[in-house]
Amino acid sequence: MKEKNSSSRNVKRWNSSSALRNEDPDIDDDTVFKRTAVSSFLPMLPIQPPQTCEATDEELQEETGKNKMTWINDFLEREQMKERFAKLLLGEDMSGGGKGVSSAVALSNAVTNLSASAFGEQRRLEPMPEDRKERWRREMGWLLSVTDHIVEFSPTQQTNKDGSSIEVMTTRQRADLVSNIPALKKLDVMLTDCLDKFKDQDEFYYVTTDSPESLNRNDDKWWLPTVKVPPKGLSETSKRFLLSQKECVSQVLKSAMSINAEVLSQMEIPESYIDSLPKNGKASLGDMIYRMITLDMFDVERFLLEMDLSSEHKILDLKDKIEASVVIWKRKIVQKDNNKSSSPFSTNLSMEKRQLLEERAETILLLIKLRFPGISQSRLDISKIQFNKDIGLAIMESYSRVLESLAHTVLSRIEDVLVADQLTQDPESLFCKRYIVKETESPKKEEERNFCLLEERPVKQKAIISLSEVMQWDMEDKNDAPLKDSGKKLLTRVSTMIMAANNKKSTSYLESLGTTRSPAASQYS
Repeated sequence: MKEKNSSSRNVKRWNSSSALRNEDPDIDDDTVFKRTAVSSFLPMLPIQPPQTCEATDEELQEETGKNKMTWINDFLEREQMKERFAKLLLGEDMSGGGKGVSSAVALSNAVTNLSASAFGEQRRLEPMPEDRKERWRREMGWLLSVTDHIVEFSPTQQTNKDGSSIEVMTTRQRADLVSNIPALKKLDVMLTDCLDKFKDQDEFYYVTTDSPESLNRNDDKWWLPTVKVPPKGLSETSKRFLLSQKECVSQVLKSAMSINAEVLSQMEIPESYIDSLPKNGKASLGDMIYRMITLDMFDVERFLLEMDLSSEHKILDLKDKIEASVVIWKRKIVQKDNNKSSSPFSTNLSMEKRQLLEERAETILLLIKLRFPGISQSRLDISKIQFNKDIGLAIMESYSRVLESLAHTVLSRIEDVLVADQLTQDPESLFCKRYIVKETESPKKEEERNFCLLEERPVKQKAIISLSEVMQWDMEDKNDAPLKDSGKKLLTRVSTMIMAANNKKSTSYLESLGTTRSPAASQYS
């Protein structure tokens, strides 16, 4: 059997080379072997059509161009990262003299500047450009990478080979960073996704400020492009979409405000700020505000109605005064607990009264922040950020602050569209709104406002009627003195009865807090 196979192989080998030997009898054996060996592998190779030299050159040029652009982008990204971290290491002092700010302040400024360059003013409801979005995510990732190396020691149990266990200290990321940084990243993604959803909308559009349609504009947002909606208003689908996005952005705003307030409360109050405070809360607030806040029948909303909040400057001034008084009262309580006799602050108030005033002041600050989320930072907040040394707190505060600002801006742009839709259906509401704003924001007030304890403040100053005219006293007639005395006694008794009735109906401050209404929401909320 083996011989048969052997002979068959020889025959096949002779048959494969016989054609070459018949064509060229003088061919050598090496050439025959090479040609037969190559021919045995040729059927296994794929047959490709011939390609021209021009197509190959174009592909090579295109591939070379892509590789060159990728290399340039990578090079620019590396150089940009080097520049960013060089500024952080130098503390923004490019001279290298060591006079720069701390690392915490440098990181906080870097996040703020990056947000300003990436988002801008966000004047329209439209998606962010892809290059700016990519830059924001890339550079924010660089700055947040610092938090991965901020750790704390925690005890853990380690088991040995013999079965015994010992307690060792290991490092882990700080607890506040573990809870807040992922939450802030989620809020960031929610905001950018919300803007991306306005990509395909076509029911409303914007008109620039220099167009003829915007020349007769007379409102408080004259620098923004004017929103235009169809003559019949937005469709129900678009309204539901806007309301859903408004609710989503409102949740982001509340979450960012909560994180920012929590982080600011953890920062230490600088000594320079404490040294600039007056000796007591009354001197910080002023006589009128102090008299209003110390009333037995104190109402937070009534207090804010009495205050002049017509401009951001006045709101910040009120906030600075109340925050200063809170710091003074808290330090008095701490010094009282530590039994420190020497204190730069006077301690005329009792402990219970001071705690009550502190609680009222913090409630006022909370309502101010809820009603005016877009106002600038107070003097206390600026001092905390400026003198803060904790890098983790600096990153969380700046990140939450820029997200809060962006959420407030997007929320305002959504409300502008809803207001424009409302005006197409009810044009008279525009006149009513301007009239209300004119009466409330620009009232003619006296320089000194007397606070009325028992009655509502009158809108207009009425003619003053003397007590003598009401009781029909004749001050020049001395014979009517007994009648005048009896009238005074009667008036005193009536006033006493009114005060007693009001005291019976009054509730405590804690009970009034439970029924305090939230700030008035708009009709679309």
